[in-house]
Amino acid sequence: MTTLAPPRILLSDLGPIAQLRAGRLTRRIVQLYAGLLLYGFSIALMVRGHLGLAPWDVLHSGLTQHFPIDIGAALVIVSFVVMLAWIPLREMPGIGTVSNAIVIGVSTDAFLLVLGTPHQIWLRTAFLVAGIALQGLATAAYIGAQLGRGPRDGLMTGLARRTGRSLRLVRTLMELTVVAIGLLLGGVAGLGTIVYAVSIGPLSQALLPPLIVQPAAEAQIPSALGGEHGRRVGGDQHLDGGEAVVAEPLLTQGVDAPLEQRRP
Repeated sequence: MTTLAPPRILLSDLGPIAQLRAGRLTRRIVQLYAGLLLYGFSIALMVRGHLGLAPWDVLHSGLTQHFPIDIGAALVIVSFVVMLAWIPLREMPGIGTVSNAIVIGVSTDAFLLVLGTPHQIWLRTAFLVAGIALQGLATAAYIGAQLGRGPRDGLMTGLARRTGRSLRLVRTLMELTVVAIGLLLGGVAGLGTIVYAVSIGPLSQALLPPLIVQPAAEAQIPSALGGEHGRRVGGDQHLDGGEAVVAEPLLTQGVDAPLEQRRP
C-alpha cells in the first residue's frame, strides 16, 4: 500500500524590504491586519470563556496578577522581550513581526472591553471552541500574508537552528516552559489549554494553503548581497501552535527531524 506524502506548503522567507517589494501589497496588508485583529478577538473569547487559555496566554494572564496591566498589554511586553532574543539568534523581523507584537495585544484588550462574561457552561464552551477555531483562521491569514513571522516563531526557528533540535521539540519545550511559569504566577490554564494545544496546529495547517499570497517571482530570487531579496523555500509545515512557521532553507522536510539531518 502506497502512503502519499502530505502536500508541501510553500512560503517565502523574505527580508523586510523585499516583503514590501514582493507585489500584491494591498491584499497582503489587509489580510495581515485582518488576521491580527481576528487573533486578538479569539484571545478575548477564550479569556471570557474561563475554560483555559493558550500556553503563551497562560503566561500573560499570570503577569497580570503581579503587575497593573491587562492581558493584552502583557502580550505586547512579552512579545518585545522575546524579540530581544532574536538578536543573538540572528533572526530578521518583518512588518508583520512588529505588527504582531502590537496589534494583537491592543485588540485583545479592546475586545475584552466589549465582551461580557457568560455564566452558562454551554456558552463558555462555545466561546472556547469559537476562540480556537478563529485563532486557527487568524494564524493562517497573517502567516499567509507573508510579511514576517511572529515573535515567538522567530524564537522557535532560531533556537531550532542553533541547537539542531526539531521544531516540534523546541516548540513543545517552549510552551511547557511558559505554561509552567504562567501557572506559578497564577495564570489561567484548564481543559481549554489542552484542547488548544492538540488542535491549533492541524487547524492552522488545514486553513493555510488557500490564504497564502505568493510574492512576485522577482522577489523570490536570492540576493547576491546576502538574502535581502529573500529566497523561496518550501516544506511540510506541521503547525504546532498559535503561530505558524515560515521555514528557513534547512527547515523544509518536516519538523520532527533535527536540522543537521535535513537537506534543502
